[in-house]
Amino acid sequence: MNNQRSFFFNVDWLTVLLYLALCTIGLINIHSAVYDVKHPDIFDMDTNYGKQCLYVLSGVVLGVIILLLESRFLSALAPAIYTITTLLLVLVLVHGKNIGGNQAWISIGGGFRLQPSEFAKFATCLLLARYLSGANVKVTELKSFFIAAAIIGFPMLLIMLQPDVGSTLVFCSLILVLYREGLSPYFLVIIALFILLFVTAILFNPLYVIAALAAFTGLVMWLFKRNKRFVVTLLAGLALSILFIFSVKVIYTKVLQPHQKVRIDIILGITKDLKGKGYNLNQSKIAIGSGKMWGKGYMHGTQTKYSFVPEQSTDFIFCTVGEEWGFAGSIVVLGLYLFLLLRIVMISERQRSPFSRIYGYGVASVIFFHVMINIGMTIGLVPVIGIPLPFISYGGSSLWSFTILLFILLKLDSNRMGMIYA
Repeated sequence: MNNQRSFFFNVDWLTVLLYLALCTIGLINIHSAVYDVKHPDIFDMDTNYGKQCLYVLSGVVLGVIILLLESRFLSALAPAIYTITTLLLVLVLVHGKNIGGNQAWISIGGGFRLQPSEFAKFATCLLLARYLSGANVKVTELKSFFIAAAIIGFPMLLIMLQPDVGSTLVFCSLILVLYREGLSPYFLVIIALFILLFVTAILFNPLYVIAALAAFTGLVMWLFKRNKRFVVTLLAGLALSILFIFSVKVIYTKVLQPHQKVRIDIILGITKDLKGKGYNLNQSKIAIGSGKMWGKGYMHGTQTKYSFVPEQSTDFIFCTVGEEWGFAGSIVVLGLYLFLLLRIVMISERQRSPFSRIYGYGVASVIFFHVMINIGMTIGLVPVIGIPLPFISYGGSSLWSFTILLFILLKLDSNRMGMIYA
């Protein structure tokens, strides 16, 4: 009992305070975004802010329960947790509730719904950490890389079938974990180059892109003509790039949904459609810009009060922050996220076990991706793909998932001096 108590009181309380601060900011802004004069009580369960109070309180309880668990079981139970969440992802495809075009929810009664894809994130982080921390596992080896990729890719496939592109892309952030564990940085460069090729192939005639790419390749080949191995690699890369460029049209026209194509067109400036598909983004930028330096004040946001921005308590909650708290308030929120991410990385690096370190980087990667994409889409830097802002957006599944994700790391960290995992 004393040993367990020492683990509990060895928790990184600064990270807990950051978690509580972000949850509080979220609750305040949700209350402002969807305030109903007929239901002024913040604890009214007929409102989203009343439900969010319940989610936050239950999240805190959930965090405490995790801190009281035995750490060694987290690694041992990783395969079981991954299997359960995978089965839930299959179940949601069969009996799930369709909301907004995505069959991603399981109704649990009383107006509450569960989104299995949110819980698949921490389950995948756990199993990935369990596998990569195993003996003789090196991500630089082809077999280990493909097994790690399969662990990440299987839930991605099931979530894509819902179809929920936003949640699917979140799992791509775990490539940063593989990079931390030894994956060549050239792999990240190649991914960035293919993203660039995808964008340029949409913006310009593919033949012009191929011609420019071939000319550049020819110049590099001439400069390094004595290095035959490099020249062969370069030619292989050119051939692969040309194949990819021709496949972009197929992906763009056959794979992506119409609303997804329109969102990409809006971000790239191909079309504006301010009253149609571009309405959310346009109103979002108006709301954030109208906040200026200090904001309009709590409950005084006109874009918020008159519901100009749809989904303002969920995917577009940052609009409320920008409008009512201004640039200063937005910087505070971004600062809290930056501080949290740096703290998570610091906690990860001080771990004595590979399992805890790898899991910590999984936590950092997922939270970083959510923050970057969510805020990026509200200010027009990335397409609108519909993922929540961690700890701030309305939603029980999202808040509980991020709480579990973070508090498992805190539990592993609190016990780092007591044992070393495989």
